[in-house]
Amino acid sequence: MPSPADRHAVLEASRTLKMARSAHAYVRGNTAKFYEWLAACSAAARVPDGPAIWICGDCHLGNLGPIANGDGRVEVQIRDLDQAVIGNPAHDLIRLGLSLATAARGSDLPGVTTARMMEEMVEGYAAAIHDPTSGDPGVEPDVVRSIKRRAIGRRWRHLARERLDAVEPQIPLGKKFWALSEEERGALKALFEDPHVAHMILSLKGKPADREVRLVDAAYWMKGCSSLGLLRYAAIVALKNSKGRWSYALIDLKEAVDPVAPAAVSGKMPEDNGQRVVAAARALSPHLGSRVMAVRMLDRSLFIRELAPQDLKLEIDQFSHGEAVRSARYLAFAVGRAHARQIDLTTREGWRNVLCADRRGAIDTPSWLWESVVALAGSHESGYLDHCRRYALAA
Repeated sequence: MPSPADRHAVLEASRTLKMARSAHAYVRGNTAKFYEWLAACSAAARVPDGPAIWICGDCHLGNLGPIANGDGRVEVQIRDLDQAVIGNPAHDLIRLGLSLATAARGSDLPGVTTARMMEEMVEGYAAAIHDPTSGDPGVEPDVVRSIKRRAIGRRWRHLARERLDAVEPQIPLGKKFWALSEEERGALKALFEDPHVAHMILSLKGKPADREVRLVDAAYWMKGCSSLGLLRYAAIVALKNSKGRWSYALIDLKEAVDPVAPAAVSGKMPEDNGQRVVAAARALSPHLGSRVMAVRMLDRSLFIRELAPQDLKLEIDQFSHGEAVRSARYLAFAVGRAHARQIDLTTREGWRNVLCADRRGAIDTPSWLWESVVALAGSHESGYLDHCRRYALAA
């Protein structure tokens, strides 16, 4: 079993390697740098102040994807709320724009494609702000259609093979999953014996609250670029049905820490970071918010959620011009709908007017958005190359 120091060293090496694989991976893993560079770029002073609402705070492509609700209905929503704050919705637009622009460059698409993507992104977002219920998200991109189709047909065996490399209800220790200390195992066992936690898991399965829930297996989960040094666990719990048979659920437990995304001065958020993530999920992503819960374990704040087989992230290796443009509109619409459901009609129209006011010339994109994305793309590209150089020297 790795010690905390050993865990940190392995996680640091893994994070460095992941971020060196592509400029897009570097963007995904560098939220803090994004906000540092945004504050330093000349366009930052002209970024408008939108209504103070819950925002993702880290709104890149990998944090959007199909999410299932308790009834199995699948919808593209924001799937990661670690950085969520009550803040400026313009920051989500800039972060998404940078992610899309980086993906376009990674697909060797010309700059004109990036310009068209930014235009369509604003159009899609504004359509959702105007009418989040029946606004036009545009043509569903092939990458979204295929992943939604794949998500709908998935079951426990698919989730187990993907996340655990096994179908049996056991977590295989190795590269991704590490053995727990006795303290960690005891804390997890006590957590799932808590009636409130058991009730939440049973409610997700649509089962009566008096059914038995027990911990089957658990491990430390080495996952992600941004979870360095934090508690992260995977747990398999068993749920007993009326015939005495057991079904299984895969639970993700993740430590919640202070966000780096800037919060609005007027925003009142829960002081506990786990509760902050839960509140954000319920505001931004109802399908996710219905199955997430804040807990405390080992004197730290965590949030837990059941991983549904239908929960998938968008993996975009290569964009065509048409697919890139369609995706920009469609995904920005999903983000706009998450923002719009929090504000009334008058506020929505005011925010939409601000978005549409600063458009000029042939490039039908607000200049503050275009200039922010261009400046950030340059900063991230140079930062990425320097990261690769340092990684190569260290290796």
